[in-house]
Amino acid sequence: MSTSEIFLIAMLIIFTAPYLIWRLGRTEYFAPLVVVQIITGILLGPGVLGALFPDYYKFVFNAPVIQSLNAIAQWAVMLFVWIAGIELDLKKAWEHRYESGVTAGLALGVPLLFGSVAAVGMLMYPGWIGPKALTWQFVLGIGMACAVTALPILILLMEKIQILRQPIGQRILRYASVDDIAIWGVLTLILMDWERVGKQAGFLVVFALASAAFRWLMVRIPEKDRWYAGLIWLAACGLGADWCGLHYMVGAFIAGAVMDSDWFDQKQMDWLRHNVLLVMMPVFFLSTGLRTNWQVGGGAVFVVAAVLLVASVSGKLIGTHIAGKILRWQPGEGSLIGWLLQTKALIMIIFSNVLLDKAIITNEAFTALLLMAVASTMLTVPVVSPKLARMKEIVFRSK
Repeated sequence: MSTSEIFLIAMLIIFTAPYLIWRLGRTEYFAPLVVVQIITGILLGPGVLGALFPDYYKFVFNAPVIQSLNAIAQWAVMLFVWIAGIELDLKKAWEHRYESGVTAGLALGVPLLFGSVAAVGMLMYPGWIGPKALTWQFVLGIGMACAVTALPILILLMEKIQILRQPIGQRILRYASVDDIAIWGVLTLILMDWERVGKQAGFLVVFALASAAFRWLMVRIPEKDRWYAGLIWLAACGLGADWCGLHYMVGAFIAGAVMDSDWFDQKQMDWLRHNVLLVMMPVFFLSTGLRTNWQVGGGAVFVVAAVLLVASVSGKLIGTHIAGKILRWQPGEGSLIGWLLQTKALIMIIFSNVLLDKAIITNEAFTALLLMAVASTMLTVPVVSPKLARMKEIVFRSK
């Protein structure tokens, strides 16, 4: 068979398998389609499908096919991260800066601390730290992976449980937006290459100047032209960040972060996000699954994933509980917010992909982080739904 035919077989599998599992299995309550796509990507990877049917795996996912899939996945995830950057609303967070700062700081800081402690434990055993990582990069990377909240997935889940437009939903978006900035800032710090620091500093200076010119241009051109200009800007920022040794994903995020969401029609932005998720991101999930590895031992990977899950979940809950005490929230409010901030899925997977690309973590550590992200996201709706039913008055509180 030709490479094109095998590529289309791979695309058939990528789109058919998760959809059938999601629709026929009726998993929507605990595992939205995006989570099922991530899990399916893991199952189609070398650790499961490759181990059970090695000849079939090598036939379908051969080098030319993987190269084609990776190219689609790379552009898809750049678009997704760019949109996430555009949709950050830091103006609201600034209006409520004390409350947002306390909550976001504790919701990020405590799981970061717990995850860093778990990372120190991982260093005692071989097979987890990447070949190019310094110890502090590995510890901080694992810690931040435990602290991440995936803003786009959080939006999807809050839409599902019908609180996105309610006061509590808007509060949680403020907290997650502040954390998003911190996450990408820490990632930039981890990726700083002191041998190329001049090149990286030069890129940031040029980016700052170009951003001012780009913003001046965007408010003066028609809205229909802003989409094209935005995509050109995305590609340029991704190229510049990757060239200087950061990562094209960092470039994609900062490209969106300096843009204003009110430059675009919100319905069109929602449409674009929806279609990137529908049309392109399943390929990213599959390419992510192809990077999973169990060579340290399947049992060890699951044990580490469980430890990281405990660090992440307990850290978020303790952090928001402390915030609730400081801000005098109602009983149970900190727990509700802490569980909603558990959603990791996409952003943590993207974050971990960058760490893997830069050889800061190994494939085995990446696999453990991936399992942790899926588990924490799947826990959110089943835990939050009954809490909301008991605490309806909290939904309408503005602070």
